[in-house]
Amino acid sequence: MLDVAFIRAHLDAVKANCRNRNVKADVDRVVQLDDERKRLIQEKQILEQKANELSRSTGQAIQQAIKGEKDPERIKEIKARIAAEKGAEGKELGNHIAALDKRQQQIEEDLRAAVACIPNMTHPDAPVGTTGDDNRVIKKWGEPRKFDFTPKDHVALCESLHLADFEAGASVAGQKFYYLTNEAALLEIALVQYAMQTLVREGYTPVITPDVARVEVLEGIGFLPRDPDPEKRQVYAIADTDLCLVATAEITLGGMLRDKVLDEKVLPRKYVGLSHCFRTEAGAPGRDTRGLYRVHQFTKVEMFVFCTPEQSEAAHLELLRVEEGIFQGLGLPYQVIDTCTGDLGGPAYRKYDLEAWMPGRGDGGAYGEVTSTSNCTDYQARRLNIRAKSPERKGTRFVHTLNGTAVAVTRALLAILENYQQADGGVTIPEVLRPWVGKERIDPRSLPKA
Repeated sequence: MLDVAFIRAHLDAVKANCRNRNVKADVDRVVQLDDERKRLIQEKQILEQKANELSRSTGQAIQQAIKGEKDPERIKEIKARIAAEKGAEGKELGNHIAALDKRQQQIEEDLRAAVACIPNMTHPDAPVGTTGDDNRVIKKWGEPRKFDFTPKDHVALCESLHLADFEAGASVAGQKFYYLTNEAALLEIALVQYAMQTLVREGYTPVITPDVARVEVLEGIGFLPRDPDPEKRQVYAIADTDLCLVATAEITLGGMLRDKVLDEKVLPRKYVGLSHCFRTEAGAPGRDTRGLYRVHQFTKVEMFVFCTPEQSEAAHLELLRVEEGIFQGLGLPYQVIDTCTGDLGGPAYRKYDLEAWMPGRGDGGAYGEVTSTSNCTDYQARRLNIRAKSPERKGTRFVHTLNGTAVAVTRALLAILENYQQADGGVTIPEVLRPWVGKERIDPRSLPKA
């Protein structure tokens, strides 16, 4: 989240940023709530000072009243009378302070909720726009393949080669679940190994994360697990717990260091995490989202970086370079998108997407998103309370966090099947994956489904 002091100091810029991002947030209410919070704190401090003064004056009044008095019973009576007189006043002050404290807690909760609705600021070079049409293509790599036969989409290929069973998945778990079978199962393992090995060579620490996380961790990353609107929530909550299934290892990798103070000398800290991802995907279905493109569960290899503010721009470009290298190694044509303001998620300061060419998408092929990488500056770290210290600086400051998809298996698998299909109905396996799959191609066959 943004710092309240920053919002107050840059009110017009924050409002303009919300408009550019097409986000409805009551920025003025943040200022009003912060004003009320400050007023309550000041009023409570005055009353607490009065209570302290009353306590001191009670003792002084008793000492003055019993001065020279010798009779123990009389002294006892005087003490009791003064204590009763002052006690009533003290009780009234105490009740007032307690009421103010309760009110302050409520205001602080409301303030936190209001601030949480305000998105991160945006990189000045990000394109301004409200729809996907406003995204900017900044690079293209590879040429879409020209087929000398009519190419199939991945759903037809999965059916003919017995690589996925969508019917069994729907029967067992519901729509948008699936079984990967035969070489598709091996390709998932191969893609995970390929991505993990690539990132380890780049100096990233490999991690297998939990597939669940606490609600407050999801909120810290920028998800809305408590939102009653399923299109905004996008995650599965586990009944009778404070846990949710994770939608990405970004959640668990980011939460791994919450409430920690890091040494700036060892930053950046770079991780590559493996997890299953679970998403409600409440949006409307369509031809371009069928099959493996948009599903409720998939495996993903995710990159995550904790760094100083000075390092985050270079770290973001590194994540993009690694993503590009992975897809170049797979031999899949792609384009890089500089995401417009209206398509940015709340925490992202800037986001790049990789869109791979998918011959079965749309009419005659189209690019479809396969990875993204976001620089979230200190937006997530402020929520998760992740700070860094340096001997050259007094106090601590919030770190910057960045994330990027190395491989989302279902999207990469889709692109491989469609781009590497052959006229005889088989599929050539990308060379970099063959050591794990154990063969060069998937041959046509007429086997019974697994």
